[in-house]
Amino acid sequence: QVQLVESGGGLVQAGGSLRLSCAASGSISRINRMGWYRQAPEKQRELVAFIISGGTTNYADSVKGRFTTSRDYVKNTVYLQMNSLKPEDSATYYCNANIKTMASYHSVDYWGKGTLVTVSS
Repeated sequence: QVQLVESGGGLVQAGGSLRLSCAASGSISRINRMGWYRQAPEKQRELVAFIISGGTTNYADSVKGRFTTSRDYVKNTVYLQMNSLKPEDSATYYCNANIKTMASYHSVDYWGKGTLVTVSS
């Protein structure tokens, strides 16, 4: 069993910063990719950023230059540093990870429960 637990959400003024964390725990054999999605009310869930095992990162165009994702391979934790936040960044942010467990042959996508980010204007 794998768990992803996010932290770091909250209320911030426009132009401010927040740092999200997501820790993966459980019977993990290998983590291929970790990243972040977000979903605003009445909108579809969208990719924000991800980082793969080799360190390559990918970002949505809307956050490029403002958000940075990084990973601690020892702690199985992924971070999302969010700077220059805008009201349109307000959403529930979900951690996502593609993980192979000790008991499985294949890798599977796991999701956290989400952390709310609210950016006031």
